[in-house]
Amino acid sequence: MAENGDANESTPLLDSGSRPPTPSVFKGRRLACAAVLLAESLERIAFYGITSNLVLFLNGRPFNWEGTQASQAPLMFMGVTYLISPFGGWLADAYFGKFFTIASSLVLYFIGMMFFPFISNEDTRTQLCGEEMAFPVQPAECLSTNSTPPSNVTCPIRSPYCGPAVYSGLFLIALGVGTVKSNITPFGADQVKDRGPEATRRFFNWFYWCINLGAILSLGGVAYIQQNVSFELGYIIPTVCLGVSFVVFLLGRTVFITKPADGSAFTSMFQILGFAFCSQKPKEPNLLRNKPTLLDNAKETYGGKFPEEKVEEVKSLVKILPVFFALVPYWTVYFQMQTTYVLQSLHLRIPGSTPNSTAGSFQTAFRFPAAWLTMFDAVLILMLIPLKDKVVDPILKRRGLLPSSLKRIAVGMFFVMCSAVAAGILETKRLEIVKTNGTIEQTLGSVIYYAADLPIWWQVPQYVLIGISEVFASIAGLEFAYSAAPKSMQSAIMGLFFFFSGIGSFVGSGLLAIVSLKQIGWMSSHKDFGNINDCSLHYYFFLLAAIQGVTLLVFIIVSVKYDKQRSRAGSKRPSRASL
Repeated sequence: MAENGDANESTPLLDSGSRPPTPSVFKGRRLACAAVLLAESLERIAFYGITSNLVLFLNGRPFNWEGTQASQAPLMFMGVTYLISPFGGWLADAYFGKFFTIASSLVLYFIGMMFFPFISNEDTRTQLCGEEMAFPVQPAECLSTNSTPPSNVTCPIRSPYCGPAVYSGLFLIALGVGTVKSNITPFGADQVKDRGPEATRRFFNWFYWCINLGAILSLGGVAYIQQNVSFELGYIIPTVCLGVSFVVFLLGRTVFITKPADGSAFTSMFQILGFAFCSQKPKEPNLLRNKPTLLDNAKETYGGKFPEEKVEEVKSLVKILPVFFALVPYWTVYFQMQTTYVLQSLHLRIPGSTPNSTAGSFQTAFRFPAAWLTMFDAVLILMLIPLKDKVVDPILKRRGLLPSSLKRIAVGMFFVMCSAVAAGILETKRLEIVKTNGTIEQTLGSVIYYAADLPIWWQVPQYVLIGISEVFASIAGLEFAYSAAPKSMQSAIMGLFFFFSGIGSFVGSGLLAIVSLKQIGWMSSHKDFGNINDCSLHYYFFLLAAIQGVTLLVFIIVSVKYDKQRSRAGSKRPSRASL
């Protein structure tokens, strides 16, 4: 109940608390929600300003990272970003509160962002990274396109130039992004939490809409500047946007509903789990009740030392974890959009790039940024979310047909699987054209790519399919994580949701490393230090699709079981209340 709130919870003076007969769910909270959404949009401009063209940046001079190395960097970055999320939620809940944690994390984020304008500037880069390293001389066996090198021949690989500085900047950004990410979502939902689940659902819809608005602004403007003007300017702009985001968030302090740290659910969760696993079998109480489970051992009524309510919250968490595990392959495919999908797009014919052109002609021609294809995903989301929020969901709700969040996640998994299949089919066709017709040269940034004479527009279906999957799976995942968690564990659950997203990113990076091994050879081509025409990237895409397909079948079983357990638990509550 709203009137029984936390005594330490601060509420803005602008909220009068009066409730007209038919109020808007956001009445009195619009300014607070707007500040959160604007800060998040600006933060997303910064985030996508780093990730959207990172592969192109590291492929280019003077870095010249190989395709696998350049693809692994953003995958590892996003993995750390999401893995750090539970720690950020724990800091907010246990010590600092969400507001101070978000504000301080934005400062750390800003410091990491400042690395990239310095790395992209020639003078400061030399001071940070030293002089550019020469390429190692390759044995003739390593340059053969018709056979793999003999086992006694070693193909030397140049260590990534400026790697320590790049990874240091990415690590600081990842710490900031991960901590902000785990807290700003529940912090925004806290602004409307007393308005009911409808307000929470609509907030998540618009929160995700603003995420993609920031993505479009970054991909549309910043990515173009990075590819066609200057990476230095292209990194200064998102750094400034992040600074503005920090200022907006600080100014919103006067209208935010804030809550002080009141203890972390993670702390009590690990204490309960440790006690339950290390203690003896639970004692049967005298009262008539169900057969005790392992975690019941921690309850006071079974001889433990924890209140029954706390143990039940941990049991709720354990029931949610299989759903998060099942989402790992989804995130593995999803993060390909900013890594291997980009690598594939760089080897397709891009408008504005003509074969065998001189460097001078490229300066005056409009060149379509490869990262713009990611906008198909974001634009689709911007169009579908308002349609879903204002038209589709109300109609389905009136007719009792609104699907559960788990069912929507399953639909999203199906579409992301289709995206990986589409990418694999396109890559198969691309390699066929390369083998039969040869390649065309196109200069992007400072890199010459040997591309297939196949328009980049053939990538649109795989991006559209990922966009549709996000509308179903990602938004529903956020909603599920927030609504299925006990109130005292909402930050912890949100952190775990992003934690498993990070695992998905690391799985993608790990799979890339495995398929790059000489014994497999799908991605091991050291001939041209960046191009993938001698690789078998299509096998990697089909592998991801197969993993997602198997997971989808398992997820359907898990989600049906979870929905049944939840409906049974819901039907029992009224009977208990009536006793």
